[in-house]
Amino acid sequence: MKAFLSELRGAIVSTAVLAVVCCGLYPAAVTGISRLCFKSKVDGSLITDKNGVIRGSSLLGQNFSGEKYFQPRPSSAGANGYDASSSSGSNLGPTSQKLADAIKERVAAYRTTNGLAADQAVPADAVTASGSGLDPHISPANAALQIARVAKARNLPADKVRELVAANTDSEDLGLLGDPGVNVLKLNLALDSL
Repeated sequence: MKAFLSELRGAIVSTAVLAVVCCGLYPAAVTGISRLCFKSKVDGSLITDKNGVIRGSSLLGQNFSGEKYFQPRPSSAGANGYDASSSSGSNLGPTSQKLADAIKERVAAYRTTNGLAADQAVPADAVTASGSGLDPHISPANAALQIARVAKARNLPADKVRELVAANTDSEDLGLLGDPGVNVLKLNLALDSL
């Protein structure tokens, strides 16, 4: 019995020490270092407007409507799209007639909204949702096709809007991974702050 109690005491002490280290000290150290080194990212890459009000995260897409805003990618996340608690795609495959019909409708709507010719090519990201439904970026080509509409709706020179698009375009990671993308939330907030 004495040997059993000795083993039990050792197990309890080991568990307590590991709990303090693994559940207390280590997470506190990682959080502290993160707050020092990555202050803007540690709380979710939050974006605030000029009044300091949190408007969203640079990592999550949001829906914008109206002529004066750049439009994000379509979303299937949640009932109305862009629901971060229901991140998902439509799960429609390339042979799905429903997907083909939805893309045709989106292409027609995109051309109409942006005043494009009936045969004008439309970037794929303008009419297809990302896998998560929450992609915060659009392609530079997609943004370029929306510049004229946004500039006209805001009564701004197209060159000024083009400068804002360039200022809110993220380059490839490490200069070679992925594609450049325009963060729609940052861009629309920059437009609103003018």
